[in-house]
Amino acid sequence: PGQCGAEGSADKKMVTPAARREAVSHLRGEHRMSERRACRVIGCQRMTVRYSRRRPDDPRLRERLVALARERRRFGYRRLLIFLRREGFVVNHKRLYRIYREERLMVRKRGGRKRAMGSRTPMPVPTLPNELWVLDFVADQLVCGRRFRILAIYDVCVRRCLAAIADFSLSGRRVARELDRLVAVHGKPRAIGSDNGTELTSNAILGWTADSGIDWHYIAPGKPVQNAFIESFHGKRRDECLNQHWFLSLRDAQFHIERWRREYNTARPYQQCFPLTPSEHIQTFLSATACLSAYERRRDGGTVKYYCHALRISSRRADRIPTASAISVQ
Repeated sequence: PGQCGAEGSADKKMVTPAARREAVSHLRGEHRMSERRACRVIGCQRMTVRYSRRRPDDPRLRERLVALARERRRFGYRRLLIFLRREGFVVNHKRLYRIYREERLMVRKRGGRKRAMGSRTPMPVPTLPNELWVLDFVADQLVCGRRFRILAIYDVCVRRCLAAIADFSLSGRRVARELDRLVAVHGKPRAIGSDNGTELTSNAILGWTADSGIDWHYIAPGKPVQNAFIESFHGKRRDECLNQHWFLSLRDAQFHIERWRREYNTARPYQQCFPLTPSEHIQTFLSATACLSAYERRRDGGTVKYYCHALRISSRRADRIPTASAISVQ
């Protein structure tokens, strides 16, 4: 017998062993068939029907998997497996996938209308260098029409662009390598913020975050204003660099983008720390740290308050860096 129509048969196919066992049980109970005859009708082996699972169920693993899937709704079972292993669960990916299917946790494809994804952890407000780095991508094209992407890594506190990598392909592994290079030069940041791009939510980035021990904060989907610092930086770079040049090749684009990045850090005064540049603004932090190093040993509780006060003064004028005699700890 062939199909009933172009859309196929209306009957649901029984492809899983559980469905076949249920069908055999139905034939035996409703139609009074023997096990041998019911298996012949269904087309399955009798050993499949008689098989009984030996492995015990783990309710703790199942509950934690459901909780993680509800918290991270766009993560599949492979990424959830990484989080479970971080918490100490020893589980095979095949077993986790079976529980994942039984609980119906499959990631559904999004429709045209955006839906609320729940609350996200807000990014911390940075008060010191290397406290928060933010990442984002921007695209441009060459004279020939071929498009390339630019990865920007930005220190929010001192408004400094740590890196601007231009290339035709920027995968999650490439981003992890660039972060390792910057950590070796500038030190480890306390936290990193980004959007929910595929490169920044890949297994390579999740593995790098687990190995480095750095907190990674994701903004809410469709809310670029939560990453406003890097978006503002993209606007300045596009207005002052990308829109001012015709890039003949990728090497030409990399040269102009890197030259503008160095000029942004060392020569271009930033509005918030006017008339200082980001590089000069970092020196004010170092000077204030040296002034307050003696007081940190005496009173840790009052240090933060006067530390931030000194930095706000030094960010307005470079000639008003506080000295040890000018600061009194109460």
